[in-house]
Amino acid sequence: MAIEKGDFIKIQYTGKFDEGTIFDTTDEQLAKDNGIYNPRGVYGGDVVVVGSGQTIKGLDEDFEGKEAGYSSTLTVAPENAFGAHNPALVETVSVTKLKDQLKDKNPYPGMPVELNGKRGVISQVIGRRVRVDFNHALAGKEVEYEYTIEEKIEDRIAKAQGLLSLYTGMPEIEVEVTDEVIRVFTPIELSFNQRWLVTKMNIANELIDRLGIPNLEFVEKHPYVPPEAGAEEIVEVPEAPAEEEAEATEE
Repeated sequence: MAIEKGDFIKIQYTGKFDEGTIFDTTDEQLAKDNGIYNPRGVYGGDVVVVGSGQTIKGLDEDFEGKEAGYSSTLTVAPENAFGAHNPALVETVSVTKLKDQLKDKNPYPGMPVELNGKRGVISQVIGRRVRVDFNHALAGKEVEYEYTIEEKIEDRIAKAQGLLSLYTGMPEIEVEVTDEVIRVFTPIELSFNQRWLVTKMNIANELIDRLGIPNLEFVEKHPYVPPEAGAEEIVEVPEAPAEEEAEATEE
């Protein structure tokens, strides 16, 4: 059956630019071999909702009308990939504005920095000033994707887990799904993830909307952690009897 907008699919892909330089892949070994491995990343395939903008426009549009098992190599122009390079997103600033990030290092082209909450890369050093480019690193570049549509996903739990993995970078978070509620058992690690705390309500709304189920519950999961061997025990000291306290007062 042909794939349509709104369908959940699992894809394997490798993205390249400049005649073969790999910048992204779902293949863990290929990522390691090309120096782009992210130990916090999830490999083995991504679950995306077709037409939802969860991947670049050119790739997203190419999924429609295909079937599970389809493979292709696709060249995507900048406007349908990471956008044209926008000169307005390049700023010249004093090195002193970056002194906390430099930490006694000299600025250099290619150095990642953050300014006013925006992340960018130093593109040029001019004396005591630097040009910082806030465009996407691949803005203005033509990219190529080799991809395979591994499967069309119908199972509701698999759909929920796929979206959660896409947004959190954590594989197979435990989920229960009934006709009335989606119950997500969030691991304790997410309690310390600032991005999760900010976006969890948006994720909840998308899961409710995509799965067509009216309610969602987040359940924090705290596994028992036994005390370390040799740890000091807390000993409660009983309070003195009332009469002893009275005698002590009289003395």
